[in-house]
Amino acid sequence: MKRTTYYTYLALAALTTAPLAAQAQKKPGGKIEEAEVEIVKERVNQLPEAARNYEKVAIEPPAKQAASTTYNYPDFRLPTDRLNPAVRVLTIRQEDLLPLTGNYVKAGLGNYGTVYGKAYLHNTRDDRASYGLDFSHLSSSRGPIDKQNSRQSQTRLGLNGEIYNGPVALGAKLDVGRERYNFYGYNRNVPDLPDDPDALKQVFYRAAAKVYVRNRSADAPFQYDLGVGFNYWKDQFEARESNFNIGFKSAYSLAEKGRVVVNGDLSFISQQDSIGTVSRPFVQIAPSYELLLNRLAISVGANLGYTGDTINDRNQFKIYPAVRVGYTVTEDKFLVYAGLGGALQRVTLYDLTTENPWLAKNQRVADTRRGPTLYVGFNSTPARNLELNAKVTVSNDQNLYFYNNNARDTTKFDLVYDEKSTQLLQVHAEALYNAGEKFRLGLKADYNGYNTKTLAEAFHRPKFQTSIFGSYNASEKLRVGAELYTYSSSYGTGYRPVLTPAGTVRERVVLPTSSVIDLNLKADYRFSENLSIFAMGNNLLNRQYQYFLNYPVKGINVLAGVTYDF
Repeated sequence: MKRTTYYTYLALAALTTAPLAAQAQKKPGGKIEEAEVEIVKERVNQLPEAARNYEKVAIEPPAKQAASTTYNYPDFRLPTDRLNPAVRVLTIRQEDLLPLTGNYVKAGLGNYGTVYGKAYLHNTRDDRASYGLDFSHLSSSRGPIDKQNSRQSQTRLGLNGEIYNGPVALGAKLDVGRERYNFYGYNRNVPDLPDDPDALKQVFYRAAAKVYVRNRSADAPFQYDLGVGFNYWKDQFEARESNFNIGFKSAYSLAEKGRVVVNGDLSFISQQDSIGTVSRPFVQIAPSYELLLNRLAISVGANLGYTGDTINDRNQFKIYPAVRVGYTVTEDKFLVYAGLGGALQRVTLYDLTTENPWLAKNQRVADTRRGPTLYVGFNSTPARNLELNAKVTVSNDQNLYFYNNNARDTTKFDLVYDEKSTQLLQVHAEALYNAGEKFRLGLKADYNGYNTKTLAEAFHRPKFQTSIFGSYNASEKLRVGAELYTYSSSYGTGYRPVLTPAGTVRERVVLPTSSVIDLNLKADYRFSENLSIFAMGNNLLNRQYQYFLNYPVKGINVLAGVTYDF
């Protein structure tokens, strides 16, 4: 099978439309949601929506001085059997803050025996404290293969609160969840098929607690954000993971145009399974000095990290440069940047099982050594309401994980690593047209070329990803949105029959997955100030593609329900 070379030239193309499902906001007395400027300039490839954060590796170019807020499309897409494209939404202009009720409940029903519920319950605007509860549930009693044999469910409860004392905010968060999946990727060309869904099930339990303190004053010379947390994860079998972690961000202004930044992460993981217990310490500190000289922004620093992982006998202590140069060609119009960096990336079972819930037992997890990494890109707003971003990254990774089918049971997946370094060429492009609240249209396209040495393919890491998404407010009562996203084919491993003089034997071979083309639509209609209905349709092209080999997704699946704001 021909392997993609490291310097492959690429053609990026994108397809059509995506979601907007922001809740209607009215009645004075709601809660102010925190918003911060986020301009996505750098991006690290990741598999389906993953809960992991690769921002530690990215070195952000200087931000444009424009008020903006992160824009998202909550509740738009139903989980399509864990295929959640990692396509981030562009930043848009800050709209005027509308009065918020701060509370809503949603409920819906769909085919495949789908039940959906969501609640967002928070206090109203208060300059002394904020607190709230978030609950979500989504389950399907039937799936794409043999009905109940491919059932699944996800339930999550989150609690959060903050107390404000002048410029200081003290807060806490607690998230708990339960997820159930089935190993339904079995061979159906056999006389006896599994008939007990519970014999196929995998169940995950999750809990994450965090307390933190941060500075709320943007004008203070010393900025800080310190958090201490504990994550716990276990599965249906004997695997457990406990993760005590500390993260901090800090910056101190030395002069009007210069500041010292020190960020860091500390994590200690204890992982248990039927083989035994493994300890995985991790620490990383990233000091840097940032200087702004008119249109030129310079940052010089380093990332110093240590990981206790010994897989493939990699060096446990790493030092990477962290150099970035940005130049504003036209104020608020065109910014170019380039940099040299690298960092350790923490990898946990807690996060991996949100990407791929069909992992086999007794997996050995390794932190990724990403670097050195060279990148160059630009951010541009060439016309009103139009934003363009692009970036090219070349990196050298050690212990970058891939998912390959288990040799004994192809319904499960192993974490596999290239024994040598993996070179990666990434090209990312995005565009967003935002005409206020009336119409939005966006495009994202990514190419990821992996050059593996000892692995036959970059298993279950597709080369191309695209997404075209949009929304339109047809009236004050009706809002519609759509998205068309694609993934190119990737690879797994399976068996094929081979005729030999001794008879027919099974030969292990590399097999391609199907390419992904998925169309999603959503509509919201508001009957009154408090009551609205919604409808969502996923995979409307009815393509039973496989992101993970042997695991076809649902066909056309729809969900309709009611939202009540109060």
